[in-house]
Amino acid sequence: MAKKRSAPRAPESEESGLKRWLKERRITEVECLVPDLTGNARGKIIPAAKFSHDYGTRLPEGIFVTTVTGDYPDDEVYYTLVSPSDSDMFLQPDPATVRMVPWAADPTAQIIHDCFTRDGRPHDLAPRSVLKRVLSLFEPLGMQPVVAPEVEFFLVQRNTDPDLPLQPPAGRSGRPETARQSYSIDAVNEFDPILDLMYDFCDAMELDVDTLIHESGAAQLEINFQHADALSRADQVFLFKRAMREAAMRHGVYATFLAKPMSNEPGSAMHIHQSMVSTKTGKNLFAGAKAGQHSQLFMHYLGGLQKYVPMALAFLAPNVNSYRRLAYGEVAPINVQWGYDNRTCGMRVPLDVPEATRVESRFAGSDANPYLAMAATLACGYLGIKEKLLPTEPCAINAREVGHELPRSLEDALEALEGCEPLAELLGPRFVRAYIAVKRAEYTTFLRVISSWEREFLLLNV
Repeated sequence: MAKKRSAPRAPESEESGLKRWLKERRITEVECLVPDLTGNARGKIIPAAKFSHDYGTRLPEGIFVTTVTGDYPDDEVYYTLVSPSDSDMFLQPDPATVRMVPWAADPTAQIIHDCFTRDGRPHDLAPRSVLKRVLSLFEPLGMQPVVAPEVEFFLVQRNTDPDLPLQPPAGRSGRPETARQSYSIDAVNEFDPILDLMYDFCDAMELDVDTLIHESGAAQLEINFQHADALSRADQVFLFKRAMREAAMRHGVYATFLAKPMSNEPGSAMHIHQSMVSTKTGKNLFAGAKAGQHSQLFMHYLGGLQKYVPMALAFLAPNVNSYRRLAYGEVAPINVQWGYDNRTCGMRVPLDVPEATRVESRFAGSDANPYLAMAATLACGYLGIKEKLLPTEPCAINAREVGHELPRSLEDALEALEGCEPLAELLGPRFVRAYIAVKRAEYTTFLRVISSWEREFLLLNV
């Protein structure tokens, strides 16, 4: 009988370095974070003195088969995805992710953890494991993806009654926005107290936030991250959402990453700029031999996005609300067209110097799990490279005139994903089954809700 491997531990140098980091900052508590399917933080808070012990370093694997409402798929499905005993996963801290929790009253650290099985394998239901699995596909090809996410979000008034529509908050002037304020500096300055606190939090957490702009919606903002490897960018988006919500809450408003929070306002996206560099030379492999040209690899990558994004859309638009953005958003993509500096396309190729050659994928909503959104879009591009796919001609018109080429609802997107074996193989068959089961359970719960529209227009008229 083969001897069982124990759950993996960090190398001694990393582990001792992590302990030193906690000690130097007089940390009293550690938040052990695990991103769940929605991209929210699960985990445990443990005393810093006990951080290196087994106490607090396990979680049940069932957290990855839990809906956003806290429910589970039917037992018949649930127990095909997790063990009947709902056994524990082993958590291992990633030392590169340790950061302060700047809003905590006492010195507190937060550390993102990876999840492993009892025999030391990465747990295939964990979103961070899924992204790592996809990134490993590029290693034998001598390539490394580089990404730069742009995350849009709204500031809204506190809303404790879910039956009431959301409203823009008042700024420093005491008045809420009523007109479109795209790229307005003064409109951003209306929320200086909140944004100053957000930047303080980001500085304390060493997040690589770059530019901040005002988007077209009322109190809608966009934060851009500097380009880097995909795992670190997913980690930073995950941490930024926590920090932004906390900064807003401390000023009496909400920060929401809902894809379409208000019917008369545009939706919020998470655009993902992506390129590919050589692991040997660092050269951008999407650039062509001459200025203004693109490599054949870039064309294959675009071809993969065009073919597979419709089948991967459930990861980029993961909630029923996501499709309100795609259907009714003013510049949200409705098809898989691509074009040069064309913001109406799902894939925009910015005009830039050769070393910055990239494609901006505009499909994901700000409600997407950053790990899964990046894993999905990179998997689509990888399949294009492996299958040597080629894209259509670039679109130079308003791409919305081409018509719909994407699933129109979460139900349609899940059906498309279920029928795509190549994506399931790359992302992990059990993970894809679990994801579909969770999202179908959420969709069923949504259909049980009777909306105010139905009460207003159907109650006495049908």
